[in-house]
Amino acid sequence: MYKAFFGLQKAPFHLTPDPEFLYLTAQHREALAGLTYAILARKGFVVLTGDAGTGKTTLLTRILEHLPQSRIQSSVIVNPTLTPSEFLEAALLDFGFKEIPSSKAQRIAMLQSFLWQGHREGKVNALIVDEAHKLNLDLLEEIRLLGNFESANEKLLQIVLVGQSELDQLLNGENLRQFKQRISMRLAIAPLAGAEIGEYIQYRWMKAGGSEAPFSPDAVAGIAQASEGVPRVINVLCDGSLIEAFANASSSVEMRHVLAVCQDLQLAGPLPKIASPTQAPFPAAVVEGPLADPLTEETFPMRTLARYGTVTPKPSLMARLAGKLRFMQRTEPA
Repeated sequence: MYKAFFGLQKAPFHLTPDPEFLYLTAQHREALAGLTYAILARKGFVVLTGDAGTGKTTLLTRILEHLPQSRIQSSVIVNPTLTPSEFLEAALLDFGFKEIPSSKAQRIAMLQSFLWQGHREGKVNALIVDEAHKLNLDLLEEIRLLGNFESANEKLLQIVLVGQSELDQLLNGENLRQFKQRISMRLAIAPLAGAEIGEYIQYRWMKAGGSEAPFSPDAVAGIAQASEGVPRVINVLCDGSLIEAFANASSSVEMRHVLAVCQDLQLAGPLPKIASPTQAPFPAAVVEGPLADPLTEETFPMRTLARYGTVTPKPSLMARLAGKLRFMQRTEPA
């Protein structure tokens, strides 16, 4: 909608896990290297955790895209809310099998034969489970038993569990101590922090065909605070703010646009949390001038609205966009 207005070739802040737009922080690089090594070195079980929206699936997509396809046979389970029998069926289907026997014993024999064949051909067999924090205990035990496929000196099946932070708590439970002992590597990614957020916005903007991202320092600071560094939320706020700016024919995204999006999305407040009353959480541009007295969590929303103006009442975003599009149609040459 706003790509032509801002001179872009692609939408910079879409929510799909496009590996082309993956911004690699130090922790993302470590996770990328760790997962790649664990799979290619046949380390058996490896776990990647992180809060919702921190880019785990995008990172996983990047890994699968860049692993040597001639050496890897992979099966990816994206919805693990299955019975043990259904899970085994889903794994075989994604490995490429068309005819799946109904007997569990025959399914296990089919998988074992497939793994040994891949091993003889020098291939790495990888089973990757996304959303693994949703696994129940019965299914985790089934997955643990799949890890028993091995030769005398290496694992035949590399198993990667990717999930939210609850997965760590689940695996640390006393009833899963046998599973925990088999994990060769545990990796984690956290939300973006500090300057990484502005760099993340600029990186995605350039990947979409832009040059300098049109977000003011205040807007970036507001997005950083409202999103708490979660990339998925940053994308939502950036995309909505660009639509707001486009609807207002503004070539720059300002704090008022961010505030309007936060209100439309019914967030818990324009900028919901400040780390410390004694530590300014925003660039100086946000707190200097007549509002330079100390910020507190209680005073920030009122002072923000005092500076940037109230965002209510206003027509809905769709109404403003409809008016914008009608104006563009009227001004187009015949």
